[in-house]
Amino acid sequence: MMSPAPSRRPELLAAGAATVTVVLWASAFVSIRSAGEAYSPGALALGRLLSGALTLGVICLLRREGWPPRPAWRGILISGLLWFGFYMVVLNWGEQQVDAGTAALVVNVGPVLIAVLGARLLGDALPPRLVAGMAVSFAGAVTVGLSMSGGGGSSLLGVVLCLLAAVAYAGGVVAQKPALGHASALQVTTFGCLVGAVACLPFAGQLVHEAAAAPLPATLNMVYLGVFPTALAFTTWAYALARTTAGRMGATTYAVPALVVLMSWLVLDEVPGLLTLGGGALCLAGVAVSRSRGRAAAPEKAPEPRPTRAGRS
Repeated sequence: MMSPAPSRRPELLAAGAATVTVVLWASAFVSIRSAGEAYSPGALALGRLLSGALTLGVICLLRREGWPPRPAWRGILISGLLWFGFYMVVLNWGEQQVDAGTAALVVNVGPVLIAVLGARLLGDALPPRLVAGMAVSFAGAVTVGLSMSGGGGSSLLGVVLCLLAAVAYAGGVVAQKPALGHASALQVTTFGCLVGAVACLPFAGQLVHEAAAAPLPATLNMVYLGVFPTALAFTTWAYALARTTAGRMGATTYAVPALVVLMSWLVLDEVPGLLTLGGGALCLAGVAVSRSRGRAAAPEKAPEPRPTRAGRS
C-alpha cells in the first residue's frame, strides 16, 4: 500500500491533531460535571491550569524547548489571559447558573466569532463551504441545546457568563494564531497555560481549602482536566491551528456537542432523545462540509510555522 503523498502528510497530521482535540474537549464536559460539585469555578480553573502547566513544563524540559521568541509573546499573553484564564473561570461559573443545554448553545457562538474575527484581523478567507458548514453545525448545536435544556434552569447571569466565555474563546484563538508563526505549538500552549495559571492565583486559597474537603474522584477529574483536555488537547489544537485557518479550526469544534451527547450516553447512562441525536448528526455533517474542499480550491494561506529553534512540535 502506497503512503500518502508528501504534500498531504501535514494536512493529515493536522486533521488527526484536531480530532484528538475535539474528543478530549468533549470528555472535559463529563469531568467538569464531577469536579464542579466539589470545587468553585475559580478553584477548579486554577487546579486544572496548574496540572496542565506542570505537565507541559516537564515535557518542555525534556524536549529542551526553551523560551518562545519575543515576537510570539504578545499572542501568548493575550491568549493566556483570555482563553486559559478568563474563559475557564467564567465558563465554570456560567455552567453553575444554567443548564448544560443552554451553556452549550451560547458557547457555540464562539466558532462564528472566530471566523468573523479571523477574516477581519488575520485576513482569513471565508469560503462558501465554510460558511455553509458552520450554519449547519450551528443549527445542530441549537437543536442539541434546546433538547437538553432543563426548562427554567437558566439565569440571565449564566447566559451572560457563557456569552463572555464564547467571546474570550474567540479572542484567544485569534490572538494565538500569529504567535504560532514564531513559536512551536508546545511553547505557545505551555506558556499560555502558565499565564492563565498566574492570572488565576487569587483563587489559590479557595483551591487549598476545597481540595482538603473534596472527594477523591472530584480531585482526580480536576487533574484529568489539566493533563488531557488542557495540556494535550490545547497542544494538538495549536499544532492544527498553525497549519490551517482560525475559521476552519473553529468550525471543527462543532463536533464537540455531538461527542458530548455520545459520551454522556456511554459514561453517564444518559440516553439521548431523537431530537438530541438529530442535532448531533447536524453538528457532524456541518463539520464535514466546512472542512471539505472543492476540486479546484486553492490551498489555504496557512504556512507551516517555522520557529527559530530546533525541537519544535
